[in-house]
Amino acid sequence: MRYLTAGESHGPQLTAIIEGLPSNMELTEQSVNRDLARRQGGYGRGRRMQIEKDTVSITAGVRHGKTIGAPVALTVTNDDWKHWTKIMGIDPLPDDVDPEEIKRRVTRPRPGHADLVGGMKYGHRDLRNVLERSSARETTVRVAAGSVAKSLLRALGIDVTAHVTEIGGVKADTTLRNGKSVTEIRDIASNDEVYCIDPEASEKMKQAIDDAKAAGNSIGGTVEVIVEGCPPGVGSYVQYDRKLDARIAAAIVSINAFKGVEFGLGFEMARMPGSEVHDEIEWDPQAGYRRRTNNLGGFEGGMTTGMPIVVRGVMKPIPTLYKPLESVDIDTKEPFKASIERSDSCAVPAASVVAEHVVAWEVAAAVVETFHSDTVEGLKRNIAEFMSHAREF
Repeated sequence: MRYLTAGESHGPQLTAIIEGLPSNMELTEQSVNRDLARRQGGYGRGRRMQIEKDTVSITAGVRHGKTIGAPVALTVTNDDWKHWTKIMGIDPLPDDVDPEEIKRRVTRPRPGHADLVGGMKYGHRDLRNVLERSSARETTVRVAAGSVAKSLLRALGIDVTAHVTEIGGVKADTTLRNGKSVTEIRDIASNDEVYCIDPEASEKMKQAIDDAKAAGNSIGGTVEVIVEGCPPGVGSYVQYDRKLDARIAAAIVSINAFKGVEFGLGFEMARMPGSEVHDEIEWDPQAGYRRRTNNLGGFEGGMTTGMPIVVRGVMKPIPTLYKPLESVDIDTKEPFKASIERSDSCAVPAASVVAEHVVAWEVAAAVVETFHSDTVEGLKRNIAEFMSHAREF
C-alpha cells in the first residue's frame, strides 16, 4: 500500500491517490468526511477552518460502496479558491505581467517555516511557491488517506484513536485511559473541545490557549495514539526499514510542527532500571501469549507484540504569531517582521487527529504486507490462520 498527495494550500483542490488496497473493502465518502471534520475542529483554531469546510470526493477505485482493487482517488476541493485564482492560477502569465508584481508575493521568510530553505533549494524568489505546499493544509488529504486505512483496519478488527495529553505545560492524567477500550477513549475525547479525556486538565488547557492568544503567542503540546487489536508479528526485525515502530516514528515526525516521538513509557525509560521496563511474558490456553504490562508500547524488535500500540508525539508551538518574529527580506536583505499567513494559537487537538491517521496508515500498510491478500476476505483468513498458529506456538 502506498499513496501520494498533491495540491497547494490555496490551490483548487487537494488530491491523494492510494494504491494497494484489497478489493471488497467497504468505503464511503461519509466515513472519510467524519474524520475530516474532526481535523478541522478543536479549541484554538483560526478563521481558515470557518472558510474551508473540507469534504472528500471519491473519484476512482470504488464501486457501489466497495473497493475494486484498483487505485482509489480522493479529492478535496478548496472552497476559497475563487479568491485566489489570479494569485495561484495554473496558466502562464501574460507577457505584460511582471512576476515580481504578483499580488501576495512573499519575500520575507517566516522563522520556523520551510520558506527560506525551500526557496534556496528550489530557486524560488517568490516564497509563496514554498509555503503553499509546505502548509499543514496538506494534512487534509493525509487524514483522508488514513481514514481509508482505518476502514480497512476496522474490517480486520483493529481500532485506532488519539487524544491530547498535554497543551502548554498542562498535563492530562493519562491513567484515566487505563482499563478503557479504544472506543471508550474515542467517545470521551470526541466530546471534549481539546480532545482530552481528563475534564479538569481540559479546562486548564483551554485557559492556556486563551492566554496565549491574548498575548499574541502560540503553544504546543503532546498527543497519544492507541491501536487496539493488531495481531503480533506485524513489522520485522530483519531490516531497519521494515521495523514498524520506526515507520510509525517517521510518520509522526513527518507531520508539520512535530519534533519528537516516543512509545510506551518513552523517555521515562532512561530513568528506570530494566527490571521495571521490560514486559514479562505469560501464556494462557485460550488467549495464547501476552505481556503482563505494556511498557514498550506494543513493540519488541520492531514488531507488534499483540498488546495495544501506544505512541506519543510532541508538537512545537505554531511558528506564525500575532506578534511576528524578526526576519530578513530576501530581495532587499533588510530586517522585517515576519508575515502572518494563519492565525491558530494552538492546533494540538487537530494535530492529534492527523497523528491518528498517519499511524493508522502505517499499521494498515504493514498488516497488508504481513498477511497479503488481494481481497479483504483473504486478509481475514490469513490473519485468523496466523493467530491460531501463534496461540499454539
